[in-house]
Amino acid sequence: MSNRILHKSALLSLSFILTGQLALASPTLQEGSHGHDVLLLQKKLQSVGYSITSVDGVYGTETERAVAEFQRDNKIRITGVVNNATWRALKNAKKVKWGVDIKKSQPQSKARTPQGPMAPNNAPILARSKVGDILRTARSYIGVPYSFGGTTPKAFDCSGYLQYVFAQNGINIPRTADEQYKLGLRTSSSKQLVPGDLVFFTTYEPGASHCGIYLGDGEFIHASSSKGVRVDALSDDYWAPRFLGGKHIVK
Repeated sequence: MSNRILHKSALLSLSFILTGQLALASPTLQEGSHGHDVLLLQKKLQSVGYSITSVDGVYGTETERAVAEFQRDNKIRITGVVNNATWRALKNAKKVKWGVDIKKSQPQSKARTPQGPMAPNNAPILARSKVGDILRTARSYIGVPYSFGGTTPKAFDCSGYLQYVFAQNGINIPRTADEQYKLGLRTSSSKQLVPGDLVFFTTYEPGASHCGIYLGDGEFIHASSSKGVRVDALSDDYWAPRFLGGKHIVK
C-alpha cells in the first residue's frame, strides 16, 4: 500500500473519531506537531468553545493551552498532550453555552471611566470598605464569554475583565496583566491573600500572563479562555503549577 493511501486512511480515521462515527486508535499530538490531524483538533476545540485564534494545523502554545484547559475541565490528566483519552472526550464534548448564569433581562452597564490618575504601583489601592462592591461587581458577570482583547460585558479577556470591574467602582487600573502585576504588594504565600486582592499566573508566555480577583477560601474569579468568567480554586490541577503570585491591594 502506498504512503499516500496510508496517509489518507489515517486522516479518515481521525475524522471518524471526532464525528463519532467510529472509535479507532488516534494519533498522539503535542507541541511541535503539525498537519491535518492538528487542524482537525483545533477545529474541534474551537467548535466546543475553547479559544483558538490560529486554526493553522500547527500545534503551538495556544493549542497546548486549550488542550490543557479541556483536559482540566474533563478531569483528564493535564499534560497538554492529546492522547486517546483526550480524543475520546473530544468526541463526546458538547459546545459550551456562554452566559448561562446571567439573566437575559439583566442590563449590561456601560463602562464608567474613573476620574483621576491611574492607580499607583507598589501600593494598596482598594479601600477595605469597597471590597464587597468589587466582589459583587465581579460576580455579576459570571458566564460572560472570553474573547482575546475583550473589555466589555459582551466578552472579556482576563485583564480587560479586571480593568472593567475596577472601573465600575471608580478605580483606574492598567489594561494588561503584566502592568496590573505592578499594583499592590507582593505576598510571600497565597495564605496571606485577603478577598479583593489580585492573583496572577504564567500561562501562554513568561511572567504575568493571566490574572484574577481573590474571593477568599482559596478561590478566585477570572475570565477563563475556556469558559469565560468563572470561579476556580488556586489548588486546581491546572492553576496551581501556573500560580505566579498574589498582590495585596486591599488597604
